[in-house]
Amino acid sequence: MSTTSTISTTVSPVRNILTKVPEVTLIFWVIKVLATTVGETAADFLNVDLDLGLTITSIIMAALLVAALIVQFRLQKYTPAVYWLAVVLISVVGTLITDNLTDSLGVPLWVTTVVFAIALAATFTVWAISEKTLSIHSIFTTRRESFYWLAVLFTFALGTAAGDLVAEGLNLGFFVALLVFAAAIALVAVAYFVFHLNAVLAFWIAYILTRPLGASTGDLLSQPVADGGLGLGTTGTSVLFLTVILILVVVLTRRARTTNAQLTATA
Repeated sequence: MSTTSTISTTVSPVRNILTKVPEVTLIFWVIKVLATTVGETAADFLNVDLDLGLTITSIIMAALLVAALIVQFRLQKYTPAVYWLAVVLISVVGTLITDNLTDSLGVPLWVTTVVFAIALAATFTVWAISEKTLSIHSIFTTRRESFYWLAVLFTFALGTAAGDLVAEGLNLGFFVALLVFAAAIALVAVAYFVFHLNAVLAFWIAYILTRPLGASTGDLLSQPVADGGLGLGTTGTSVLFLTVILILVVVLTRRARTTNAQLTATA
């Protein structure tokens, strides 16, 4: 779904940069769901399978995320490899934030869900008041990009908490949770395409819902059969999905290079 909307003519007094986020296409949504699934399985792989523990895993992944975001902010335009690397890493970190709160500190899932929902709502409110738009196609200043990545982080943390709450807290299981969130996304699509729901609102609702959808998918595929999963393991699931992400990012990179070459030739 597109998120095109009117962009405020008043630009914040920060350096102007080219659009730093991708067009919202089918490939965008496919990679987004795959990245959210990897966020769930990779966090479990590092924490449990490699026995690094939540603390060490969180420190390592947070450091990698900071490094990726530094590169992302320094770029002058959307670069598929860097952007999607940041998304994958922020997906892992978002999962770890929720896991630390629930597993290490014993915070109930419903509490983390509410807290992250409030944090996300506050981010959107300040963003909207400050920039007069939440459209991702308006990400052409550093401040807007900062709001964007903060919102993305909270969507991942919220999605992890909500997904675990539905699957585990409500004892519905991973498969039922997957169906619940898939149905919710389908309703958003119908509201957008049939009833003309605001594009920006539809985008962000779908973006939030793809996180628990991906988390439920990751758990369904990776967790043991005795726990309601398919028993593929976190290693196999992570490698499979990362491979698909890599292939799609290569496709996007080649398309971007072709487009740039055509624009240069016609200039």
